[in-house]
Amino acid sequence: MYRLIYKSRSNSVITWEQVKEIMHSSDTHNRESGISGILLATSSHFLQVLEGPYEMVNETFMRISKDNCHSDIKLISFNAIDHRLFENWGMLGIGVFNLNAQLESELKAKYGEQDNGLKFPVEEWRALALINDINVISEQADTSL
Repeated sequence: MYRLIYKSRSNSVITWEQVKEIMHSSDTHNRESGISGILLATSSHFLQVLEGPYEMVNETFMRISKDNCHSDIKLISFNAIDHRLFENWGMLGIGVFNLNAQLESELKAKYGEQDNGLKFPVEEWRALALINDINVISEQADTSL
């Protein structure tokens, strides 16, 4: 089992509709290939985690890297893992834009700012910590409703 993390710059402004389209087109293919993962998007950048068998993860990343919707692709990590973090998601998508001001300020203070949005880290542990922070915040928001 392997986990690959990369970040890239979008060649156009990213919208929630675009994130949903990526999730929809990826979900079925990823499940058939044994891949799970998560996609974070600001209005200008993507951060994606892919988990699964080596060949499938590598093949998927190679296909993604040829997609002309983004550039400046940075491979953050590609490592063997003992277990998946995102096993229940063929592809979960999170739009990290239009956050409430306090949440956005806290995340920017911790992870930095890029192009007026949250900066995605280039270290594996920080990328996973960011995903965890967003997940915890989402769960807290859901329980407070």
